[in-house]
Amino acid sequence: MSLTEQEKVAHLLRRFGFGASEAELQYYGKNGLSGAIDLLLNYEKVEDVCAVDPMSFSNGKNVVNMRVVQNLFTMRCIGTIRPLEEKMTVFWHNHFATSSQKVDNAFVMYNHIDTLRKYGLGKFGVLLEAISKDPGMIYWLDGQENVAEHPNENFAREVMELFTLGIGNYSEKDVQEAARCFTGWTYGRGLRVNDNSPRRIDQFKFVLNRHDVGTKAVLGERGNLNGEEMLAVLCKQRQCATFITRKLWSWFGYENPSEALISRLSSAFFASGLDIKVLVRNVMESQEFYSDQAVRRVIKNPIDFTVSTVRQLGMGQSMIQRMKDAIANPQINEQTGLNLPLVRALSPAQAAFSAAGSMGMQLLTPPDVSGWRTGAYWITSATMVERMKWADKLFAGGPSGGNAQPQNPLGGNRGPQVGAQAYSLFTDRSSSGVVKSLMSLFDVQLPAAKVADLVSAADKAGASNMNVRSANDVARSVCRVMFSTPEFQVC
Repeated sequence: MSLTEQEKVAHLLRRFGFGASEAELQYYGKNGLSGAIDLLLNYEKVEDVCAVDPMSFSNGKNVVNMRVVQNLFTMRCIGTIRPLEEKMTVFWHNHFATSSQKVDNAFVMYNHIDTLRKYGLGKFGVLLEAISKDPGMIYWLDGQENVAEHPNENFAREVMELFTLGIGNYSEKDVQEAARCFTGWTYGRGLRVNDNSPRRIDQFKFVLNRHDVGTKAVLGERGNLNGEEMLAVLCKQRQCATFITRKLWSWFGYENPSEALISRLSSAFFASGLDIKVLVRNVMESQEFYSDQAVRRVIKNPIDFTVSTVRQLGMGQSMIQRMKDAIANPQINEQTGLNLPLVRALSPAQAAFSAAGSMGMQLLTPPDVSGWRTGAYWITSATMVERMKWADKLFAGGPSGGNAQPQNPLGGNRGPQVGAQAYSLFTDRSSSGVVKSLMSLFDVQLPAAKVADLVSAADKAGASNMNVRSANDVARSVCRVMFSTPEFQVC
């Protein structure tokens, strides 16, 4: 299959962005594929419109709930105009999987994710050191218990197995010796060392009298190695470049890539000093990325499934603007201490976060240290029901005035809703016109027989007599069928 330049840009946006909305396809595709790649990669030149202080969501006791931080992460995915930044953050969150089930301080998890965001497209060695010194990561893998007298091997094992080398590329002796290198790594504030779960004010702290100052021998290196030197040893291994390349390609490209492809990409990555931007660019520019094996062959994870549809409806920027307005003109509820208009403005992100969780992917709560299993594991009878039900969240309720406001924004029995308004989406309000509009909007290709099923659903929902109040019923009916098709599950 030979792709047009526009089709290549659309594929690029589906994988390295959050879907190819019609507006984004026009913006990123204006200078062809090479221009789209440059725009995605050089996101630091674009304003970060999603920067929000979590304290804006604090209650009367200055407490910020973990759910707020999870929703803010989802909000950034929906509202960002720097999509690669958030897509890489989600990727690294899965790679350095750390869970709020143990790290239960909202600000610690917020800072953890922000570290991934800050260093996610720089040098891998810098990212690795920054996240290894993150209080959330230290606590997650029991680093604060790693002292010279009783080395704790949890982090040393996972940094080799899951973060840099992969199983089979180190020995048990390497793990034991590496653990000694990381002794004394903990967190605290000033002169205080915190041996309990990290708090908002805690930062990385090295305690010399807890550190093993003896000679270590690990992965062919020998000396009085400390933690930073140990991480550098890992990054010097050729296998580290191979491991990261395979992990990144499998996430953004497709599973089971050829050894020749990984060797070519990882060689350039290694030669660059593990520059993540170099690796990502080479993936984006590779012929294999636009091959039949890649295009519309990867099953959407729940974040891609939910976030892309909200973005394609154009609701990201309106959500951000409502949030900014609510922060500028707060209306604090006397009973809860919450800025209720701000909470309501966040409703599309709340809905996407909740739905993605029902589909098996709750941000900040990966199932274990190895992250989420991907591919076919996303599709079960239960998760397919949730994917179909997403149509009801997207087009909940009916019209609500000039600017679409989400229905039931604070949750309640039905939970948070996106509440998009469908009527203005349809210039041709016949059943076939409605289907054509929704297929174009949500970037799906279907065979004629399935298009006919969508037209039939529109007919049954009353498309022929559609008005501003019934349009959402029609959109829900069509999208339930669309979202159930095998073609819609892939990107």
